[in-house]
Amino acid sequence: MKKTVNQKAWFLVLPVLLLVGFSAVIPLMTVVNYSVQDTFGNNQFFAVGLEWFEEILHSERIHDALGRQVLFTSIILLIEIPLGIFIALHMPKKGFWASACLILVALPLLVPWNVVGTIWQIFGRTDIGLLGHTLASFGIEYNYTQNVLDAWITIIVMDVWHWTSLVVLLCYAGLQSIPSAYYQAAKIDQASNWNVFRYIQLPKMMGVLLIATLLRFMDSFMIYTEPMVVTGGGPGNATTFLSIDLVKMAIGQFDLGPAAAFSLIYFLVILLTSWAFFTIMTNIDKQEN
Repeated sequence: MKKTVNQKAWFLVLPVLLLVGFSAVIPLMTVVNYSVQDTFGNNQFFAVGLEWFEEILHSERIHDALGRQVLFTSIILLIEIPLGIFIALHMPKKGFWASACLILVALPLLVPWNVVGTIWQIFGRTDIGLLGHTLASFGIEYNYTQNVLDAWITIIVMDVWHWTSLVVLLCYAGLQSIPSAYYQAAKIDQASNWNVFRYIQLPKMMGVLLIATLLRFMDSFMIYTEPMVVTGGGPGNATTFLSIDLVKMAIGQFDLGPAAAFSLIYFLVILLTSWAFFTIMTNIDKQEN
């Protein structure tokens, strides 16, 4: 019997496709267009081929920003993923305190990015900030606007405070999905806490850990607002990450051609790295199962 195919459902999807095409595809094509052209002004453009891409790929300035970006993202992942797992494991599983903990943990995620930067900018000041004033009272020299190490510590602690909650909530959801029969069997076998974590909890959290790692990688690799508000990319270029460098190139210097090529390379790096993360962690999950 021949199966009847109804194509009318495409009319329901068409508005979404048009919206995506207008809001994503058209701007992307504009960026691609700028990346292969140059102008002398008066809205007169001429083709330069892949010149801007070669300039970006061989730019020492971009290489330095990429190194800082990779270092920052690596530190963030190494701190937030284990810390999120640890907190999720020690949160109450049910009752009033479970709800209270979930609300408290989720609060940092409700704060907008620019507000987070402003909070920590004030928090770290030695004259009116609680953190800066407290450290100064103990005789600790702390100045995130002039000291490179202090600036890095500030933005790392700020990001950990803001985004570890996401990892915690995802891991907590993964732990809540584990049937109680698993824990009962482990108790009968007198399994240690480490064995329960290694053979029951961690495998069941691999799916949410994959999501958490991907989200935290992409967010930390594209971070802009928080360090821009707190340090402005300084002191010097110490916290000038790729996104900040891109904005300076596009808006500060108005180099649209190099900035367009830079943004396309930036996008491809994030896309390919995310795909590699997903592939590796999915294969690990399959092997363990």
